[in-house]
Amino acid sequence: MISRKAEHFQPENVGFRTMTLEDIPDIMVIEHESFTLPWSEEAFRNELTHNHFARYLVMEHNGKPIGYAGMWTIVDEAHVTNIAVRTVYRGFHLGEKLLRRMMKWAAELGMVRMTLEVRVSNEVARSLYGKMGFSPAGVRRGYYSDNHEDALIMWCELPKRPHRAGTEGSGWY
Repeated sequence: MISRKAEHFQPENVGFRTMTLEDIPDIMVIEHESFTLPWSEEAFRNELTHNHFARYLVMEHNGKPIGYAGMWTIVDEAHVTNIAVRTVYRGFHLGEKLLRRMMKWAAELGMVRMTLEVRVSNEVARSLYGKMGFSPAGVRRGYYSDNHEDALIMWCELPKRPHRAGTEGSGWY
């Protein structure tokens, strides 16, 4: 059942841009709706101001963040740190749209492969990742500190795309 708030929502009307410090309050709402171990405001602030490997993308509708994704880009590999969509906007395939955009951005930045960890019990996310070309590559035993659940490590090869100079952080997506 689609929530009343999202009943007139048009998924094709979402936009993407790089995350800013001003987005953190909205990101915290998404974070707490989505994860049993949410990141803190300080963690996001540190990612945006001190981690030169970090890249964060906001998906917005009518100027308001409704989803986000983050990755670390190291040499030629991208590591997805988190990806989440507001509860009321779930069911519109926005997670797929967000991940697809993140993968495109990673390829544009010259990354050739992408990795992530996902709870072994998260069938919805595992299904999405499989659909997007990720394959299981191993398990991190007891990875999640809240319940010591294992994490499935997944990898995919990114499509080859020509690197475009000057795209990093320019809001090109």
